[in-house]
Amino acid sequence: MRSLLLLPATLLASTLQGGTDAFAPLAGVSAKSVKSNENVDLGNFLKTNDGGDKTMLVLGTYAADFNAVEYAQRLRYYMPELQKRGISKFGIVLNCEADAALKLVDLVDLPCDTSEGAVTLMIDPTGQAGRKFGVGTGWRSDDEEMSPYLKLFGMLFGLGAWATLPAVIGGYIGNPFTAQPWIEDAMAVGIRKKRWPDNGLELNDSGDVVVNKFQELPVVGEWKRRPLELATLRLQNMIDISIKNWKELAPKDDALKAGVLTQLGGCVVFDSTKDAVVFEWKDPGICAVANFENILEKVPVV
Repeated sequence: MRSLLLLPATLLASTLQGGTDAFAPLAGVSAKSVKSNENVDLGNFLKTNDGGDKTMLVLGTYAADFNAVEYAQRLRYYMPELQKRGISKFGIVLNCEADAALKLVDLVDLPCDTSEGAVTLMIDPTGQAGRKFGVGTGWRSDDEEMSPYLKLFGMLFGLGAWATLPAVIGGYIGNPFTAQPWIEDAMAVGIRKKRWPDNGLELNDSGDVVVNKFQELPVVGEWKRRPLELATLRLQNMIDISIKNWKELAPKDDALKAGVLTQLGGCVVFDSTKDAVVFEWKDPGICAVANFENILEKVPVV
């Protein structure tokens, strides 16, 4: 009886002390730092920021996956704008081993702490952190008999990942209203690294873009995101990142058994001064990662 009487006071005390707790969905959930080989509590990683107000954490997928590649490419491009908004701490968790994580960030030129960059690179080979965060686990995730590759094939048609087809089709038809400047940057990185297709942009001797061929398309070349532009980048990613480097980037057997082949990703921006999430996203499909332009709109410049 006495414990029942004390319960309301206990709950009240927990509420009042909430600001000192870790970010709840990831409290006690760890990923391993590639640089230090030590476990990092992701809840505390989001809540503790000595250098500023806000922290951004990307819960990626396995290293050869479209979503992991695009998160890394987008983060590379948008980091300066995000920093203007008080986001001074960045982390990315990939569902792979350390060598695969290092390979991916090298392929996309993402500046991580393993090479004196700003992004803390972490790994979670079996994808536990993403599942705790609440990312989608894909089609028939509880079916232990079905091949994970067959499940992934079904997801390409929207099974268990409804936004896959709209995201893929959108890469072909473009968008006249919303710019996605990261696409040109990522494609230029690919061309500098000799990836194919390489005819969408012309670069000078310094590797800077001097001509975007998609802007020369009749009528639609004036759109904010030109038709075929994103689809061309995704073809470049598929051929010369995912397929060409499959042996180095593919998930290991224990990761396949844990379901990472079909697991989706997400991201969160946390403001430690307000003890609040200011942006949160969980991928609803393959290629349907967070739109960083929406993050810029949501988080004002400081």
